[in-house]
Amino acid sequence: MSHHRRAPTALAAAAATVALAAGCSTSAADEAAPATDGAVRGDLTVFAAASLTSTFTELGAMFESAHPGTSVRFNFAGSSDLVAQIRQGAPADVFASADTTNMTRAGNLVAGTPTDFASNTLTIVTPPGNPARITSFADLADPDLQVVVCAPQVPCGAATDKVEQAGGITLTPVSEESSVTDVLGKVLSGQADAGLVYRTDAAGAGDRVTEVPFPESAGAVNTYPIAAVSTSGNPAAAAAFVSLVTGPEGREVLSGAGFDAP
Repeated sequence: MSHHRRAPTALAAAAATVALAAGCSTSAADEAAPATDGAVRGDLTVFAAASLTSTFTELGAMFESAHPGTSVRFNFAGSSDLVAQIRQGAPADVFASADTTNMTRAGNLVAGTPTDFASNTLTIVTPPGNPARITSFADLADPDLQVVVCAPQVPCGAATDKVEQAGGITLTPVSEESSVTDVLGKVLSGQADAGLVYRTDAAGAGDRVTEVPFPESAGAVNTYPIAAVSTSGNPAAAAAFVSLVTGPEGREVLSGAGFDAP
């Protein structure tokens, strides 16, 4: 009788084994299915120029919606600071610079050939109403004015230098900031009569500033490149984010913020 009692147990065990195998193959198939999307999931850290804060935050939200299971973190700062941080081993998956100079400085820290995705032009911003009556770039050389600019190693500072040299004008700024958002902040808080920022920053500030465009800025247009970081722990997601930024959706968001095509 004991033999007959064991038989159902053996059958049950066999059935359970089959069910388990079936269960395994089903879950394996489920897990394998999303691989067709290039396995875009997990955390993604993007190092981006300060002037990209609003546009990239928007693109990050779009990316997370398009790729469930991803989480995008941003580090926005001056491009030269970002290169230094990546050189020091800060974990990053994507680097977007406000100029080609800092992308070149990144060298083999980035994978493949960087892609240019936008361009930007300097403009003058003043407190609302332009109380100092600034009408030209040359006006900024007035030593009585409190003028704030970007430091020379930052793309917006390099562009400022270029305009100064081309026009034979020397500015005496009260401070040189490490990012364009810091320059804008000084003007917004009333600590400066004028600041040199990008047109996109002026557009983003709206009526909190008055913009004074100057024709010389056309000679110092900054091109923005983006690339995956070679040490990225999530290369599939990095590639997908670069594709979003450089593709039609990225172009739409960037142009909406005032960025020109590269």
